[in-house]
Order: sequence, then C-alpha cells, then structure tokens
Amino acid sequence: MYHNPVMLNECLEGLNINPEGIYADVTFGGGGHSRAILERLTTGHLYAFDQDEDAAANAFDDERFTFIPQNFKYFKNFIQLYNGGRQIDGVIADLGVSSHQFDTPEKGFSTRFDGPLDMRMSQMTPNDAATVVNTYDHADLTRILRLYGEMQQPQLIASDIILAREAEPIETTEQLKAAVQRRLPRGKENKVLAQLFQALRIEVNQELEALSAFLMQCPEVLKPGGRLVVMSYHSLEDRLVKNFMKTGNAEGKEEKDFYGNLLTPYHIITRKPVVPSDEETENNPRARSAKLRIAERK
Repeated sequence: MYHNPVMLNECLEGLNINPEGIYADVTFGGGGHSRAILERLTTGHLYAFDQDEDAAANAFDDERFTFIPQNFKYFKNFIQLYNGGRQIDGVIADLGVSSHQFDTPEKGFSTRFDGPLDMRMSQMTPNDAATVVNTYDHADLTRILRLYGEMQQPQLIASDIILAREAEPIETTEQLKAAVQRRLPRGKENKVLAQLFQALRIEVNQELEALSAFLMQCPEVLKPGGRLVVMSYHSLEDRLVKNFMKTGNAEGKEEKDFYGNLLTPYHIITRKPVVPSDEETENNPRARSAKLRIAERK
C-alpha cells in the first residue's frame, strides 16, 4: 500500500497548475500527487521520477505522462532530454520514505519488522545499511549518527555497534536494535531507534547530497513564474529547502546586489512552512512531521 499523499490540496494550490503546462513530480511513489496533477492537465505533460524499482508498476498509461526511473539528482539532464531543452511550469518533491517502503520488511526501513539491514531506495545503490554498520569506523559512525540522526549520545551508540559486530556481523534490523538496547531511554525507545534508522538511511542513499543537487538544478529548469513545491519530514531536509528558496544556495548565505537587494532565484510564496491540519494528522500519522514550502521562479 502506497501512502495517501500528504497535504494534497495545498500542494496542488502551490503548483498553481496551468492545464497546458509542463510539470514534474520527482518523487512519484504510488502516484498520488501525479494522478491529481494529471486530472488538471488538458494538453499539458507530466514527467515523473522515482529511483525505487517498485514505483514503476504504478506508472500511468497516458500520453500526457512520462515515467523516468531515475534519482532526482539527475533531474535537469533528463528533463532537458525528454522535454527538448525547454523550461517547465512547476516541480513537486515529496521527500522521505513512502509508506510502501516502510511497510515492506525486506527493505529494512522500519523499526517495526525484522528484516535485512538494507535501506536502499534503489537496488542500484552500492552500499546497504549492513555495509555501513559493519565496516564504518567509530569516528564515521559517530559522525553520521550525530549529523543525520541528531542523536544525543552518538559516540556511545557507535561503540555499542562496534562491540556487537565484533561478536558477529549485524545483518538484520533486530540484531541492530539488540546491539543498542541499553542506550534506549525508557519511554523513548521508538524515538531513538527512529533517529538511528534515519541516520543510516540518509547515509546509505546520500539523501542530502541528492536533495542539494536537485535544488541546485531547479532554477535552470523552471521558467519564470514556475513553481517549486517541496514537502520535507525532518529538520535537515527542511533547512536545505528553506536555504535554497531564500538564497539559492545550501548554506543560506545571502548575496546582495549593488542596491542591497537579495540575489535569489525565487519569490517565497510561503513565509512559514505550511503544516497539515489536526484532522489530516489524525487520519494519516505520516503527515505529522510534514512541512511544505513553496517558491516561485523570478
């Protein structure tokens, strides 16, 4: 089961769809956002990207639709290839892991199931989570747990992982959970495990590097007045999106012209991120941490 698209109406409103326009959904997944965009197109076209091999089965048989089985870090190249070098009217990215990926034990994304320590969003990715857990040294493990998991005691958890793997390789999610069991504060076990799994997943898939590459390419791909709509689920992603929309770079470094005007490719449509309603988070727990930001190409 692929997830219900989060804040669907807000996303569609953010895209400000022209029925004859060209759009891209760079995180196709189950096709929820794409389906809704297609319903609003007449002679327009939608390009959809997804690196997960399972997503291809959800592609639509529609002459206004093209599925591109690629990571969105290659966004510009493939849009130029398929769209004849022309700029497009809007792009949407719903970041993070789909419910389908979380609910498939063999992918190893979820703390709820025992499964192989995989966590690759595409089987083409060279290293899985087991490789990270069993081969990274203490310094590198500590670094990714602190940076990507924003964990309180990264060095202690890294030590426990190394201790456990010396006894036997850590190859399953349950083995990993057992290795760090004594570091899980009572009542916060799930939160700490979620941070650990998030850190490994981001490292395995190089998610922040891919997101930065994608965001860097958007100003060239979008036509003036084109919309960038991005939904993120944790602060690391949201910070990158906010910085790129505000300043055009990952660091959020402001550059100004001779007259003191901020040099940025975008007008910000959402001063503060849009968050889901209480009703939506009740019906769809995945929406809880979602933040939606929208910008328009100058």
